[in-house]
Amino acid sequence: MTTSDAAIAAEGLRKQYGSSYALDGLDLTVERGVVHGLLGPNGAGKTTAVRILSTLLRFDGGSARVAGHDVVTEADEVRRRIGLTGQYAAVDETLSGRQNLVMFGRLYHLGARQAKRRADELLEQFDLTDAADRSGRTYSGGMRRRLDLAASLILAPEVLFLDEPTTGLDPRSRNDVWAAIRSLVAGGTTVLLTTQYLEEADQLAGRISVIDAGRVVAEGTSDQLKALIGGDRIEVVVHDAAQLGAAAAVVARIGTAEPELDADTRRVSAPVADRMAALTDTVRELQAAGVVAEDIGLRRPTLDEAFLHLTGHQAATNEETAA
Repeated sequence: MTTSDAAIAAEGLRKQYGSSYALDGLDLTVERGVVHGLLGPNGAGKTTAVRILSTLLRFDGGSARVAGHDVVTEADEVRRRIGLTGQYAAVDETLSGRQNLVMFGRLYHLGARQAKRRADELLEQFDLTDAADRSGRTYSGGMRRRLDLAASLILAPEVLFLDEPTTGLDPRSRNDVWAAIRSLVAGGTTVLLTTQYLEEADQLAGRISVIDAGRVVAEGTSDQLKALIGGDRIEVVVHDAAQLGAAAAVVARIGTAEPELDADTRRVSAPVADRMAALTDTVRELQAAGVVAEDIGLRRPTLDEAFLHLTGHQAATNEETAA
């Protein structure tokens, strides 16, 4: 894919505040019609990147095109083709859900009838019809988020920027928002999703760019990022610590590298090439060696481990933010 075919193409983006760089040579290419995750710890530059790509912030170096248009020289054309949802829902609590959407439609210069018709379409699309005439203050967090997403789609944008859309939501509300995002992409919208939640990136993003200190440090699918720290591992927990050495000898014959031993947990593990063959061979050879195992299993690296490996930071969890 060339950058001219991409929904978003940024090269060498730099943004400096005093002596610090919020972005320090950010390169990013996003295909059309997908969810692309921008994953990174707090302060990594995610929101700065979104503000630049959505024409809200000027940058100090590099170039960027969104929906085929330059974000500086063709900013008006970019704005006509994008939607943006920030970290906090922009819902007027004194208005009903329907009135909120009609107001946004009028702000986008739709006529009164057209604004009302578009509001009704979006209320149905986001499963808010039954609550359409209720005050926004009665909406749950997930409902407010869905209403906020609906408002960003008044003009059916080609590209939608979602900046940490589930911050502070409970699991049920988060799942509602995820379902809404999947529906948008199924309809052809390109989504750039910034998040610090590994599960969110794992669930939604077909491709993920890990950003740290203002630059992309790794990119790929979730599985590709996990593979950066190794593939499958066989793990054995023995019943008797005295048999740990015998178990290690078995695992060493089956694994592709020297096994790792943890005497405190009576655990031995090693990377393997063929996960299913390794599992059956390990069970058979442990039995033949008379080793009694409490647990035998295969484990793949998690996105959390990949994130920690790439950035040196532990990722946030939804529970931490909600608390």
